[in-house]
Amino acid sequence: MAHLLVTGAAGFIGAHAAAALARAGHRVTGCDSFNGYYPVVLKHARVAELLSPLGVPVDRLDLSDAAATQAFFARHDFDTVLHLAAQAGVRHSVQAPMDYVQSNLLGFGSVLEACRRHGVQHLLYASSSSVYGRRDNDAAPTGFRETDRTDQPASFYAATKQANEAMARATAAVHGLPVTGLRFFTVYGPWGRPDMAYWSFAQRLRRGEPLQLFGRGELRRDFTFIDDVTDALVRLVARGAPAVDAATGGPSALFNVGHHHPVRVIDFVRTLEAVLGCEARIEFAPLQVGDVPDTSADPTRLIEAIGPWHRTPLHDGLSAFGQWLQRWESVPRPMLVAA
Repeated sequence: MAHLLVTGAAGFIGAHAAAALARAGHRVTGCDSFNGYYPVVLKHARVAELLSPLGVPVDRLDLSDAAATQAFFARHDFDTVLHLAAQAGVRHSVQAPMDYVQSNLLGFGSVLEACRRHGVQHLLYASSSSVYGRRDNDAAPTGFRETDRTDQPASFYAATKQANEAMARATAAVHGLPVTGLRFFTVYGPWGRPDMAYWSFAQRLRRGEPLQLFGRGELRRDFTFIDDVTDALVRLVARGAPAVDAATGGPSALFNVGHHHPVRVIDFVRTLEAVLGCEARIEFAPLQVGDVPDTSADPTRLIEAIGPWHRTPLHDGLSAFGQWLQRWESVPRPMLVAA
């Protein structure tokens, strides 16, 4: 049986992806640094409730430690690696850029080298819609395409993700390591990150506190439910390694993972109000450093690769999140307060 590694397996997308791959019949091992970017109680709970019942082990590993990463790979025989470990968050990258150098650059370089040295047959890695940056055609009706320019990142986080794509393409071209990049678009759902806006909005709505909406709530995001994302990931893993790309000279592929259904943040909040049965007190604020007005995926290339994939309506996805949040907050835990 093929052996699959999921890095960042205690994280939001990582835990869901590892669980979905295990349910699909893969032998899955996870690793995670369990860092303190947000309270680790949530990470341990994801492992305990999503992964342990499926027999998925999750080892503690700091991927920026190249020697430890090499030793970890040497102890296993991974055929495929799904690299989802990263320092996330656009706004945090304004204040703490070195966190992103450590995790997103050194950590990713360490993973690339370990995959190359230990015969991994396919590396899939998380990129981000943030690589598209702030551009004149933000609201293009077709959405962002994988062939669009990505040389104007609006945040340091976006710059590290752009660098990851270049590092992966170079490794594919020079060493023949098959790589597939995944540009995720605003993933949301149960077991999410408490620093993400939808979690913060839900908490404030439930407490009757005001919501601060940047750009007067007119920012548009291509909200993508977590189950839709894992559906795509399972299919991409099953699809196998990409062929040699004539443009890059190596076996590489790149996909948007989003539905091309952008929603204004103000409309997102109205849907959340309906789901939670609470009325929002809204305060408008200017755009923040690193914000872009519009993100929307053109999923044509992904659909051509894996076929039609499920799109969860926003109301249904937020309902699932709201129900999960109510269960989560009904049990006393260390404070998880979103910024």
